[in-house]
Amino acid sequence: MMNILSKKLVIPALALALLSLGSCDKWLDLKPQEGVIAEDYWQTKEQARAAVNGLYISLINSSLTQELFMHGEIRTDMVDISTFAPQPYTEYRFADMLSTNQFSNWGTFYRIINYCNNVIDNAPGVKELDPTFAQADLDAYVGEALAIRAWMYLNLARIWGDVPIKLHYTASDEDLASIAKSSQSDVLDAVVADLVRAEPMVRETFGSTAADKGKITRYTVNALLADAYLWQDEFQKAADACDLIIDAEIFELVSGDPSTWINELFGQGNSIEGIFELQYDRQQLNPFFPLFRLNALYMAGQNVYESLFQFDAADPENFDVRGDRGALSTATNMIYKYHAFSRTQTKSQDESYTHWIVYRYADILLMKAEALNGLNRGQEALDLIYTIRERGNAMQGTDLDPGADDQQGITTFIVEERAREFAYEGKRWFDVLRNARRNNYQRIDLITGMIVSYAPADRQQAMLGKYRDVNSHYLPIYYIEMQRSGGVLEQNPFYGN
Repeated sequence: MMNILSKKLVIPALALALLSLGSCDKWLDLKPQEGVIAEDYWQTKEQARAAVNGLYISLINSSLTQELFMHGEIRTDMVDISTFAPQPYTEYRFADMLSTNQFSNWGTFYRIINYCNNVIDNAPGVKELDPTFAQADLDAYVGEALAIRAWMYLNLARIWGDVPIKLHYTASDEDLASIAKSSQSDVLDAVVADLVRAEPMVRETFGSTAADKGKITRYTVNALLADAYLWQDEFQKAADACDLIIDAEIFELVSGDPSTWINELFGQGNSIEGIFELQYDRQQLNPFFPLFRLNALYMAGQNVYESLFQFDAADPENFDVRGDRGALSTATNMIYKYHAFSRTQTKSQDESYTHWIVYRYADILLMKAEALNGLNRGQEALDLIYTIRERGNAMQGTDLDPGADDQQGITTFIVEERAREFAYEGKRWFDVLRNARRNNYQRIDLITGMIVSYAPADRQQAMLGKYRDVNSHYLPIYYIEMQRSGGVLEQNPFYGN
């Protein structure tokens, strides 16, 4: 089904990884260790811990963040692609994807899933061999792997739709089997099942800020659950998952002070708002400097600042902190938040260690608003939206001012506010798609309206025609996977066979 492992790559990226994520300053190279086989490896609690820490290394040492950004932004009005972008980027952006496009390859997600399966399958056996391995530690390790696996499958479900579900470790090529696709709804059910299982197993705290933000805690699991429930239209469950985070009273929005906002959230990272952040550092730099600054592949969309953030022509000191020199630079059209210390100071390439934020407290408040709106509790949803707007100093012209009983107006308001709050955080396409597809695509206008706003005139009608086919909202299966499956995999019908 998928080219995840070579024949002897049985502990890839896990063996000889860090024994303690928080105690070592250097990230290790994750080359496969030839000759390390499962029965030789899973012997001690230290090896189990190293394997789990290897999961986190695989998240930052792979192309995952580039892919999450691309899948979340390239089909939206938030970005433009530059002249440096190769042809596959153009095909993806303008709805010309084929199964031969390299960006339809799901290999990164399934490799990480297989690393998780390795921990889930093999860590429990270590307890029988190592009597010092505490049950609470074993549970936490398995819970972390379950949560990361669930996150990967949530990504697969919202990028490809129907995908194969593989819940056991593949130790060699001989063990690989072609697996038919499961429906998107079944994949989401599997995501929820993993998270519900993980929730009581994982830790509430690791005892340090960096570990609490950089590893899976109970709050990360509940954030993932809220997200997954929204994709299932399980609004009460989503609201309840958000409340478990809100009621803990350990997270809060950072100040909207323009002099500190971007530095606290992004420049330094691990703020009181952060829930789960991929931890780049000086030893393991992020990929954002070349993506957004050095021969940048992506730029801010031409109309983002004027239409989404807006400005106060009468008072230049009155501005949305998330706009100019928050998310983007209007002077250069550069995506700004990933290489900024402040509104006036940017990082050099060797300082490019801004974290990739998966969830932060603002996301919890807006996910709860979306859930409450789905429950026809419009005023409560609006209260949360305005909390976010007040922190960001949103411009009055962007206030849609829907009534508390105007469910569709509130939906539009939430989608637009999420675009402002999470600009360039890899969420825009998924936010639009999730809200558009409800009630048999009642709000497909959210997609078509976005396409109209950025499609070149000579491409607009062709793109609209494609996006009106809901199968086009998910990527094709990469042609190599189709060939390897021996006919077991069925291609997304939009792309033929």
